[in-house]
Amino acid sequence: MSFQPTPTAPTPGPAIDPRFESLLAGALAHWLARQGAMVAIKDAATGRYEYVDAAMASFLGRAPGDICGHTDADLVEPTLATAWRAADQTTLAQALPLSTEHRFEWAGQRHEFAVLRLAQPDAGGTRRICSVWVDQSSQRQQEAQLRAALEQLEQQQGANAKLRLELADQGLRDSATGLYTRSHFEDQLRREVDLSTREHREFALVLIDIDPFDAKVSALGDVAEARIFEAMGRLLRGNTRAMDASCRLDGHLFGVLLSGVGLATAHSRMEGLRRQCATQIVVLDGRELGFSVSMGVASFPHTAGSQQELLAACDGALAEARRRGGNHLTLASIRFESG
Repeated sequence: MSFQPTPTAPTPGPAIDPRFESLLAGALAHWLARQGAMVAIKDAATGRYEYVDAAMASFLGRAPGDICGHTDADLVEPTLATAWRAADQTTLAQALPLSTEHRFEWAGQRHEFAVLRLAQPDAGGTRRICSVWVDQSSQRQQEAQLRAALEQLEQQQGANAKLRLELADQGLRDSATGLYTRSHFEDQLRREVDLSTREHREFALVLIDIDPFDAKVSALGDVAEARIFEAMGRLLRGNTRAMDASCRLDGHLFGVLLSGVGLATAHSRMEGLRRQCATQIVVLDGRELGFSVSMGVASFPHTAGSQQELLAACDGALAEARRRGGNHLTLASIRFESG
């Protein structure tokens, strides 16, 4: 149970003509009834009820005559009585109406009341506190349900968007290695060339070919090759950054784009990958299988000035690595501009 007091400044207005007081009181009573409000009036000094309407009496579960003359301590549990009396005392201590919120359990239900209290002396000088109670539980429940529905809708939209991205991504990935396919590689290569040309920065292209399998792998057939392709995919993903692109181009051929990386750095990183491949053990049915790779590395713009030249330079470096017997990395030659 809790309450939060909020002073409410009165709105100044012209004095009410006595001829219309009864009409205004009737209209106000009708409006309060439409709002489902409950009204009570207490003696400020004693805290005893002097008037409760039918709605308040029904809420308290008593007849109006059984409530008048009693205090909150006589009617509700001590924690509620203490909180309500504190709100009354705060109202008496200020000249302004007091708006509070009371949240509590009553008759097995959760209630959230907005309460407006006003302390006024009558013609004889006796101060009384008039309180108007409006139960906002239903409204708050509807608001909570609406928020929950909106959150659920937002989560569903997020899940749908994620699923669309995953499905689109799956369409760009090779099922055997989990790497991107040639079409994605070609798109990324065009973007990287355009970006590097505009921003005058370099990037590296690596072509990787799995060397011919030994007799042990060849004897085990497609299952053994599939395990090696899986291992190759894991090694490439583990040795590249999110900004890079690792792709399976065709059969045993793979491509890597190293964004913002020069020839020397590309050589260092790919030489480490080559050594990992050469020492990688793939186990199939208790048998240990190995493989090695040949690599060609070129960079833009140092070894090539266009996309076609870059691919040709990288392919030439890969051919040289193969010619040297495989398990080798070869760098493309740096081009020199004629003076």
